[in-house]
Amino acid sequence: MKKILAASALAMAALSVSPLMSAPAVAQAKAVGVADVRVAAARSNAFTVASQQIETTYKAQIDQQQSRGQTLQAEINVLIAKYNEEAKKTPQNQAALQAAGKAVQDKRQSAQAELSRIGAPVDLAIAYVEDQISVRMNEAIKAAMTAKKIDLLLNPDAVLVRENNVDITDAVVAELNRILPNVTITPPAGYQPGQLVQQRNQQLLDAARAAQGGTAAPAPTGSQPTSR
Repeated sequence: MKKILAASALAMAALSVSPLMSAPAVAQAKAVGVADVRVAAARSNAFTVASQQIETTYKAQIDQQQSRGQTLQAEINVLIAKYNEEAKKTPQNQAALQAAGKAVQDKRQSAQAELSRIGAPVDLAIAYVEDQISVRMNEAIKAAMTAKKIDLLLNPDAVLVRENNVDITDAVVAELNRILPNVTITPPAGYQPGQLVQQRNQQLLDAARAAQGGTAAPAPTGSQPTSR
């Protein structure tokens, strides 16, 4: 379960960071740093504590999913063995071979669907934790850049050679811990994964439009002319 949560954090953080600088600003950058925001998210206190809380709160579902997964895998292995037996026969019965292969495929699909249903509450809790961290990640990055006097921040994957002192990942973790010391693992009613990020992005878009005078003018009152 811990591996699942960690992998979830890595995927989440990679998708949550918006561009912080325009192309001209990049060209004029004087102080450059690197930070792995995926690692920063996984190291944050909010994510670490939430992971522990999820493992405790949803222990019944996690244990059931793991136990049922082992049972289903054993059943799949039996079907695979039958398929292999058919494949070894000479001559091969193509109809029987195809049927055995389909049985394996169908079992795998039904097993995945069943395990997904069992783990749905856990997955939703993880998504909610990810969402809460995602909406504050850019804020933490900007704060770390300010603290370290960095005006251009790169992902480590985009750097060929660097010195260790340009890595500000720990600073991002520190800022994230300050800005978001904890999160809740209980999603509100009707919550959908990614909802908080979508709402945040819409708010930023609306604010940008308002700042640029791009808000739509109110519709005039009274009757409208009829087009011909």
